[in-house]
Order: sequence, then structure tokens, then C-alpha cells
Amino acid sequence: MSQENHKPAKSTKPAYIAYHVKNRDDQADGFWTRVGVAFPNADGRGFNLLLDVLPLDGRITLRVPSEKPEQE
Repeated sequence: MSQENHKPAKSTKPAYIAYHVKNRDDQADGFWTRVGVAFPNADGRGFNLLLDVLPLDGRITLRVPSEKPEQE
């Protein structure tokens, strides 16, 4: 048998979901809007951030995607 070097297939699932978070006086948790995704860089030493919009205020928070339960 020959040994072959196989690179793992690139995932189409993002490692993180990017949210714009704006704090408001009347909301303790702030207002969260999904603005993009982040994928691991090919060399494994960083991430590529793909934004659909660029917020002008607030902050960008990266969160691990959560599995949504299937609806019956």
C-alpha cells in the first residue's frame, strides 16, 4: 500500500457567525444582527471574515454556530 498525503476537505460550514451588537439603554443584552461568517484560513493561523454589511457603531462578536433542533 502506498502512503498518500491527504489534506482535509475544506468545510463549507463557517467556524463562527459574525454579529453586530449594539447596546441600548432599555435592553440589557443589546440588539444582535447577523452580519457575516468566519472561516479558518488555509494555513490554520487565522480566519477569513466575510461580512455582508459593515457596521458603523457597536461591536462585532464572533460566536460558534449552534445546531438548531429539527422541527417535526
